[in-house]
Amino acid sequence: MYSREVAYSDVKAVKKISDDDSVVTMFTTGDWRPYGITGSASGDLLVCLGKEDQSKVVRYSSTGTVLQEIQYDPQSQPLYREAFYIAENVNGDIIVTDLKKKTVIAVDRLGKFRYTYSGKNNALDAASVATDSVGQVFVTDLKGDKIHMLDRDGRFLRYVIPGGGIKRPRAVCLIGDDEMIVGEQNTGLAKRIKLSE
Repeated sequence: MYSREVAYSDVKAVKKISDDDSVVTMFTTGDWRPYGITGSASGDLLVCLGKEDQSKVVRYSSTGTVLQEIQYDPQSQPLYREAFYIAENVNGDIIVTDLKKKTVIAVDRLGKFRYTYSGKNNALDAASVATDSVGQVFVTDLKGDKIHMLDRDGRFLRYVIPGGGIKRPRAVCLIGDDEMIVGEQNTGLAKRIKLSE
């Protein structure tokens, strides 16, 4: 379903643009504001939601039925402060960037905590996240002017810094396994980057 339609978050609703360019409200989110959204391998939608000082990830069916909520760790402490961007990895992990914590938080498909990543010396300013077909994780570092490449378990592999550099990378998406498009926050430019650079 989602391969031919664009789903996006709007004010307290998730909408889609169908093949005929019509906009349809898929479901509403009550008092919660949706942010990041991604389609899962099972055909569900994973959505980052925020309300006041709370944040969570919710798995919705295509009809808007809540299938899963991920908000707390086993000690009943909040997992997220501001869950914003989201990706599902090939192993089913749900990977979220938290804008207030400036970190990456991963849980498994059941919502059980897997890892956090905050960069070397906790210097990461995590913005967007994407994954490739082998499970590598790519995180834009807004203030560090680079992309962090992690393995599927959240271990640092290397930085991706294109020739010519990149300034304040905000958004990232993969094109196959060897290229990405990265959007710069301040310039509005989208740069195509080969991972082999």
